[in-house]
Amino acid sequence: MSAPSRPDLRVLDNPAWAALTGAHHVFAQRVGDAARYHPDVTLFAALAAGPGPGAWGDLDALAAPGSTYALTGDFGDPPAGWEVLFRDRGVQFVDNGVVPAEDPEAVVLSAADVPEMIDLVERTKPGPFLPRTVELGTYLGIRRGGALVAMAGERLRPPGFTEISAVCTDPAHRGQGLAERLVRAVAAGIRARGETPFLHTAGTNTDAIRLYLRLGFEIRRHTTFAVVRSPAPTLEGGRR
Repeated sequence: MSAPSRPDLRVLDNPAWAALTGAHHVFAQRVGDAARYHPDVTLFAALAAGPGPGAWGDLDALAAPGSTYALTGDFGDPPAGWEVLFRDRGVQFVDNGVVPAEDPEAVVLSAADVPEMIDLVERTKPGPFLPRTVELGTYLGIRRGGALVAMAGERLRPPGFTEISAVCTDPAHRGQGLAERLVRAVAAGIRARGETPFLHTAGTNTDAIRLYLRLGFEIRRHTTFAVVRSPAPTLEGGRR
């Protein structure tokens, strides 16, 4: 039997678009060259690779005026009328020798755990996490004294890959290797499906960058993260 082909790394240039038009199409809302996740799932949206001049208009048409979207990749600058609420450089990593390992203390988190998951995210700020984010993939957590103190899970799923996301640990339980254990455990589930783990972190998060390099991820590229707001309505009720 021939060896499986290596996934096409180019899909990671625009991972949200690749996921929304692939494995995560069930969560997608799309107009032309723009797509977004249902707003209860995640704020991520995407423009098609090499979109035409109407792509931002397509994104604007997806929801009510003044809607907010998170973008990642090389999407350029939004046109006049759009507001950039946040923009920063990030680092994209891809598995290059991570040793996956199931963890006997890790438990699968479900919709019943969402209030605790959101509370942990609000206290640790790994990135946005909404009521239905847990539906995107498997989320694992570690509890101490019954309380959720660390978690990690799966987010974007472009073809051949799954993103590890929401890696966070309660400040009182840091320094115990919980994040490393959970990343390895989530990676084990991804590898079991025959997919390749990848992930993102802020370019300024030097601790996370060191951790992921030590675990066997390699830096594939630097990328941009932004949160943008579509044009607000005019006083007459139309667009600007």
